[in-house]
Amino acid sequence: PTLRRRLTVIAPVSLRFIAGVRLFAPGAARPVTVELTAARARAAGTVQLDAPAGWTVTPASQPFRLAAPGEHARFTFTVTAPAQPAVAPLGASVEVNGRRFDQQRVEVRYDHLPLQLLQPPARAKAVSLELATRGRHVGYLPGAGDDVAAALEQMGYEVTSLTGADLTPERLRGLDAVVIGIRAFNVRTDLAERLPTLFAYLDAGGTVVAQYNTLDGLREGWLAPFHLRLSRDRVTDEHAPVTILAPEHPVLTTPNRITAADFEGWVQERGLYFPAQWDERFTAILATGDVGETPLEGGLLAARYGKGYFVYTSLAWFRQLPEAVPGAYRLFANLVSLGK
Repeated sequence: PTLRRRLTVIAPVSLRFIAGVRLFAPGAARPVTVELTAARARAAGTVQLDAPAGWTVTPASQPFRLAAPGEHARFTFTVTAPAQPAVAPLGASVEVNGRRFDQQRVEVRYDHLPLQLLQPPARAKAVSLELATRGRHVGYLPGAGDDVAAALEQMGYEVTSLTGADLTPERLRGLDAVVIGIRAFNVRTDLAERLPTLFAYLDAGGTVVAQYNTLDGLREGWLAPFHLRLSRDRVTDEHAPVTILAPEHPVLTTPNRITAADFEGWVQERGLYFPAQWDERFTAILATGDVGETPLEGGLLAARYGKGYFVYTSLAWFRQLPEAVPGAYRLFANLVSLGK
């Protein structure tokens, strides 16, 4: 049979930010790196970053020369944030033979689909915010896939990716906190047998933050010794009002004082698969709900366990952090900082 493939016109050079979000203290300067990839031989020109008023970028541009198709090169610029909190888009572009190009190039390849080529503008988000953190070393136990580990690195944490085999007393001892990725209890088969070790880490003073799971495949007592029964309830309105239930709990005070302003600018939804029942040792931190529905109180639950803290949260961190929502960063930093 005849094979057909759509003819796509591409730029001579594509661009990609190494980090999609970059956090800044107000008035601070940080490096921002963009990677160029040549689509043809002897591609040469200048590369520049674009930032809105109030942000400064140095140098204004840098020359580049890429000899062969597929060749990569990285260029780092210094970006300085304004003195006040702000969220800003950053753009990257190249000038080649008097023409400007700003496309990223993303190839989507699956065996059951024809090749899809996406060419969105190369963009990143810069956030100037007051953000305090405690602790330094965080272990991340991946679930079904999210970008929360990268967000923790942007906060300044040293993040170690963990496997089930890493959940040993020796491996956990040097970690200030362990964060469990979305739907990890649904997709991992190595968690159940390792939970006693994780709770021993908690008992000794560790902090564990578990993100949302669904009902699929959860066995009875999946979070023992805690009792937690999930529902299919979610809050679909990202602007849904949030009521603070425990204003003096360290989740909301340390090291960042959380206010109503931190729940502004959220995207797509507040959270999903909220717990319907939970162990009496948990404290419900906040309530939120869609218009006309009873507010849900299970989106952020925190409990002491021995000398440590266990947090179960159905809030949609996997959406908020990659979208550079300042309040989400401040609140998540508090979760990881518990007990420090």
